[in-house]
Amino acid sequence: MFVFDVHLDLSMNALEWNRDLTRPIREIRDREAGMTDRPDRGRGTVCLPELRRGNIGLVVATQIARYSKPTHPLQGWNSPRQAWAMTQGQLAWYRSMEEAGEMVQIRDVAGLEKHLDLWIGSGAATPNDKKPIGYILSLEGADSIVTLAHLERSYEQGLRAVGPAHYGPGTYAFGTDSEGTIGAKGRELLKEMDRLGIILDATHLCDQSFREAMDCFTGPVWASHSNCRVLTPHNRQFTDEQLKELIGRGAVIGAPLDAWMMIPNWIRAQTTPESSGLKLSKLVEHVDHICQLAGNARHCGIGTDLDGGFGREQSPMDLDTIADLQKLPEQFRAKGFKAADIEGIMHGNFLRFVRDAWS
Repeated sequence: MFVFDVHLDLSMNALEWNRDLTRPIREIRDREAGMTDRPDRGRGTVCLPELRRGNIGLVVATQIARYSKPTHPLQGWNSPRQAWAMTQGQLAWYRSMEEAGEMVQIRDVAGLEKHLDLWIGSGAATPNDKKPIGYILSLEGADSIVTLAHLERSYEQGLRAVGPAHYGPGTYAFGTDSEGTIGAKGRELLKEMDRLGIILDATHLCDQSFREAMDCFTGPVWASHSNCRVLTPHNRQFTDEQLKELIGRGAVIGAPLDAWMMIPNWIRAQTTPESSGLKLSKLVEHVDHICQLAGNARHCGIGTDLDGGFGREQSPMDLDTIADLQKLPEQFRAKGFKAADIEGIMHGNFLRFVRDAWS
């Protein structure tokens, strides 16, 4: 089945993890053997060949660079302009992948339909290894937007979705594990996003910033990679009330595969997929919960966040690479989902959303 994954940190992996994502996953893992600078070394799950093997022909791919003031609790760049420069380096990597024929940027409906025709239309018989991976550019955390003119410049570069915050306090909103207002700067950012037609990604917004952003922003809203707080009690996930509000706004919520967002009481570097029994079926439970709230399956999709700072050590035990997303349709069938609803979750719901947002 064709898959649309709406959250992958590809450029971060290429530049900060120094992974050549054009190479086979086994080669990438072998090259990291013995490295200890990051806990996921040798355990990566994503590369372009695995996307093609899994029939994942379209993704939302991020730029990400946090600005950290001296009092910021997390590491990041020491100035917004350094963060901006990092996102521009990430953009340069995407452009290099385009030049190599590995990827193609999707920025409007015409480009989307042309790409879908290649993957699931008249070009479907072409082997996947001969097709570029389509990507829609997103910004995870808006700290790198130095001025609103930088946002417009990013839009001209193809940026089509923005999450105002990531972890901790940000320039335009407060994110995961923090609490605070979007403030005047956040409202200005959202107003400009509205004007440009940029999608608001509600993922990572703390509860107060979520409430204010939803009140302030009138354009299209999605959540690229978030699960249900009732199943995984943590402020990173959405409450049922927040999920209902997103559903009411026509949002689609992408289900992630980071273990600590899937099950409660996960302890990094201690809990393992095997010790916890974590499998892909837990994603189905989160999706099913949202479907029960909505009364239909039109608001769920896939936003894996795979290799978003973790690898196999913090993924479901029955997933070796991202290509194993092809195991999900059967699991949805076993849960009682209808064929049309499964197609919607795997690609159709987010495709409908993008078409509507860009129309």
